[in-house]
Amino acid sequence: MTQPPAAASADAELRKGTLYGAAAYAIWGTFPLYFHALKPSGPWEILAHRIVWTLAFCGLILTIRRDWGWMRTTLRNPRLLGGLTVAALVIAVNWVVYILAVVSGRTYEAALGYFLNPIVTVGLGVLVLGERLRRLQWAAVGVGALAAIYLTVAGGVVPWIPVVLAASFATYGLVKKRVGASLAAMQSLATETIVLAPVAVGILAWLEVASTPTLGRHGGVHTGLVLSAGIVTAIPLLFFAAAARRVPLVTIGLLQFMTPVLQLLCGVLLLGEHVAPALWVGFGIVWVALALLTLDSLRSARAGRAQVARTDLEDPEP
Repeated sequence: MTQPPAAASADAELRKGTLYGAAAYAIWGTFPLYFHALKPSGPWEILAHRIVWTLAFCGLILTIRRDWGWMRTTLRNPRLLGGLTVAALVIAVNWVVYILAVVSGRTYEAALGYFLNPIVTVGLGVLVLGERLRRLQWAAVGVGALAAIYLTVAGGVVPWIPVVLAASFATYGLVKKRVGASLAAMQSLATETIVLAPVAVGILAWLEVASTPTLGRHGGVHTGLVLSAGIVTAIPLLFFAAAARRVPLVTIGLLQFMTPVLQLLCGVLLLGEHVAPALWVGFGIVWVALALLTLDSLRSARAGRAQVARTDLEDPEP
């Protein structure tokens, strides 16, 4: 049976959005290989170059599009500018800790942080936004907390890299949600990197004074990889923005697990990192929490579709 044109168009958009989302999360999942290739650059130098070249890339695209009119409105909106400033500082913390994890051979801890992120996001929704959780969501948060306690006790120290990564990225998402979607992805990223630009310039100046910069001193391939940081940062973000407009939130939620899975595989299989048995147990506990969240999301989406179907039957269009 042939689909109506509207349904066929919606299906095509859904498939396209799913591909965009998968591409975004796949790129983010292989970031460990990129940052590992930037050695001997340290995390602070990589952070600074990532900020500078992301700003340059965004500025070039916005100039080609002649799309700078939004900047005046942003500067005149203290709430929006303040929110983006907070978002910029939080994501900078996330970036530098993530890079530190990769270049120090602890990619598996970064992966654990992004496995924990959905659980921390749900927790922030309760604490900050006053959201009410369903039973499976409460169970997932409880199991996630149990994982954090286990990892602390088993390891003898607080697993600060996973905790900081999960908390910072969840906070970034919360701030962006509170600020609203008044700016497109490229505009928002440009504003955040403008805020961080003085920090990046300060870091590069400090490295120059200390005679420890690596750019241009380790061959053309290394230089090219550093200069491509802007494109590497912006492309998956644009893919994600394209996906978010086309697919349901539950699909985004399921796709996001691609990133930590790929990060873990990169660390263990390609970068030769060793994961202690206790940490594997911690991963297992976190995966139970994620399974509960996934089941809850699927149930919620199914209930939503059923409600829409009932409404259509009860109130048919004239």
